[in-house]
Amino acid sequence: MSNVPAITLNNGVTMPQLGFGVWQVPDDEAQSAVTSALEAGYRSIDTAAVYQNEEGVGRALAATDLPRDELFVTTKLWNSEQGYDTTLRAFDASLAKLGLDQVDLYLIHWPMPSADTYVDTWRAFEKIYADGRARAIGVSNFQPTHLNRLIELDSAVPALNQIELHPRLQQSVPRAFHADHGIATEAWSPLGQGGDLLKEPRLTELADRHGKTVAQVVLRWHLQLGNVVIPKSVTPSRIRENIDVFDFELSGEDMAAIGGLNADARLGDDPDTM
Repeated sequence: MSNVPAITLNNGVTMPQLGFGVWQVPDDEAQSAVTSALEAGYRSIDTAAVYQNEEGVGRALAATDLPRDELFVTTKLWNSEQGYDTTLRAFDASLAKLGLDQVDLYLIHWPMPSADTYVDTWRAFEKIYADGRARAIGVSNFQPTHLNRLIELDSAVPALNQIELHPRLQQSVPRAFHADHGIATEAWSPLGQGGDLLKEPRLTELADRHGKTVAQVVLRWHLQLGNVVIPKSVTPSRIRENIDVFDFELSGEDMAAIGGLNADARLGDDPDTM
């Protein structure tokens, strides 16, 4: 059984607040990684067309005994497929690779404002949603200006925005915009990248005090902020460790200490120029 709490998206669909990400997991390793995650209690799996592991994820989903309605599957449209017709074709391809007839959440991976195709792409997303082929639709790496443009279309408000978010990039402006418009915030690279954040002295001190790892403390910080979080690993022990975050709580003082680590330091691309 999974003990992960759920959040409710703006269309009433619920999703686990903590899920399993498969970015940079090779397709031939994705099945075993996702299987380990499902066995550990994860019920939400986050992939993308550009990760080139949708087939491996699909094999794990096909092999599990878990009912489909207990699983929450997210995938994303890659930049080269933006546009109305190309989006519909790309979605068909993702469904085929996953071996599903419906995903739970479909995201536009990047806004690519210089290409100016995300509005037409969103119209295709609305059709996919209206046809019942995605239970919810959202975006990834969108800035408030990009989100505002979609909202002003008098169309569906994105259910979720998946953005780079970790203690050194806390994204207070996008998070506040999301809260004002009923958009869930999901964090990618929630633990940073390369392990540097996990050596931060203020975090190691908190981890020692709580008898947890630094990764567990950072994931707990995300959850208490209300973020959806999708840590990734291919190591079974680390996969289990990352979901073992529901038996302790950070104090207000702890949360403030982590809040003090913000440096607006981006590890990935800038959504305005990507």
